[in-house]
Amino acid sequence: MTAAAPAPFTIRRLGANEAAASIEALADVLIDCVEGGASVSFMGPLPREKALGFWRQVAEGVARHERVLLAAEDANGAIVGTVQLVTAMPENQPHRADVAKLLVHRRARRQGLAQRLMAAVEAAARDEGKTVLVLDTATGGDAERLYERADWHRVGVVPDYALMPDGAFCSTTFFCKKV
Repeated sequence: MTAAAPAPFTIRRLGANEAAASIEALADVLIDCVEGGASVSFMGPLPREKALGFWRQVAEGVARHERVLLAAEDANGAIVGTVQLVTAMPENQPHRADVAKLLVHRRARRQGLAQRLMAAVEAAARDEGKTVLVLDTATGGDAERLYERADWHRVGVVPDYALMPDGAFCSTTFFCKKV
């Protein structure tokens, strides 16, 4: 018995125009993640207009060269995952960036896509001349284990830092990595 081949996903960097043209699809991914219980800065249920507004702001940030937006597409060209690299930092931190909003639609999970998105965002950071990356995630979740497996270093935990989409408090774990 042979193992099934990994699902064919393509990960690519979206320019400003592509980001603006993709806000509907990106909103679908965000809404799905919030509906699935992900603590990604939004409360549930997430209204579509709020999700679209968020992605409009992201697209504007891409246009201003303040962030890098990566999208993962399935074999049909549908966006099923995304991650961002926030590159706009204070002048005393030109070497640093934040990794934000690693999102994978529930239908595309458990296929290695989040791991591939993280490798791609680290490569994008190197391309941007960033050597120190920082991120945060809900303590105890799948993402925390993903970052540990990818050699990110746990910096610390802040209890009751954020709320889950259902309103419950959750602790947040901060990670960093030199790339």
